Amino acid sequence: MLPSLDAILWNVNPIIAHLGPVTLRWYGLFFMLPFVVGTFILTHIYRSERVSPQWVDVITIYMLIGTIVGARLGHMLFYDFDELMKDPMVVFKIWQGGLASHGATIGILFACWLFARNNKFDYLWVLDRIVIVVALGGACIRTGNLMNSEIVGKPSSAPWAFTFPRDTEHLLPATQPLPVGAELVDRVAQPNGTYAYPIHAAGQPVTADTLMAVPRHPTQIYEALFCIFLLILLYSMWNRTKEHTPRGQLFGLFVVLLFIQRFLGEYLKENQVAFENGHMFNQGQLLSIPLIFIGIWVLWRAGKDPENPYGYAPRDLGKEGDAQHTTVNL
Repeated sequence: MLPSLDAILWNVNPIIAHLGPVTLRWYGLFFMLPFVVGTFILTHIYRSERVSPQWVDVITIYMLIGTIVGARLGHMLFYDFDELMKDPMVVFKIWQGGLASHGATIGILFACWLFARNNKFDYLWVLDRIVIVVALGGACIRTGNLMNSEIVGKPSSAPWAFTFPRDTEHLLPATQPLPVGAELVDRVAQPNGTYAYPIHAAGQPVTADTLMAVPRHPTQIYEALFCIFLLILLYSMWNRTKEHTPRGQLFGLFVVLLFIQRFLGEYLKENQVAFENGHMFNQGQLLSIPLIFIGIWVLWRAGKDPENPYGYAPRDLGKEGDAQHTTVNL
């Protein structure tokens, strides 16, 4: 008989390698991955609907800028506004961490609107296709969060719970006996005034500076798996109808399902910032509510415009000079 699983110890180094002054991180890799893989998915979708794949390069630029700017501004406005007011230049210090998915959502919506306006695409037609790629992006980002040991869940006794000794923000005072699946971590002062948090060596005495990481819900994995489900669902729906997909259907369904999951999933997460403590809903839940209602409204209206039931896009595949006529208007 196999022994019972108490918890999964997750102590992965978030850094892949140091290449001179450049530090390669798993999060950066997973952040960029959907922009690379997504171009292949979107190219297939556009070709299937007789839209030149040249447009994929254009919208990818819009999406990249919109995602980064939106995610960073969203974090500073929604979660770290006081710091932004103290030093507005902090918004450019992305290397210090701090990207918000709700901000990325707003940035993507604005970027797609600009792309549609500047290049004569129907806005909802663009959104209905891009959400398939965004679902892939959501799965990759949450995997990056897992590699960073961040956005962790609340303590759990589930056999699939993860122990995150690198998540120093949620370490607890060590207790005896040690909870099942917990890992001891030492807090060691450094000459520069910071602290290091190595795993406690076996056999060493427990001191006042010894903390513990307890098993927690791997909420990053929950959300990544849900995004994969959305990717499969949305692609399957599009593949059945393609150019006859009801205008707004995929976008509306994506927004409703994603942010309902986000709203409910927040009950399993630790709050990201202190001001959320003690409130009925945290910031992630409050930001999800209006997006859920927007998604419901779009879904209810999907395909009901008799003059434009499916949206429109330049059906320019095969035209000579596609590359010359495709321009980036930012």
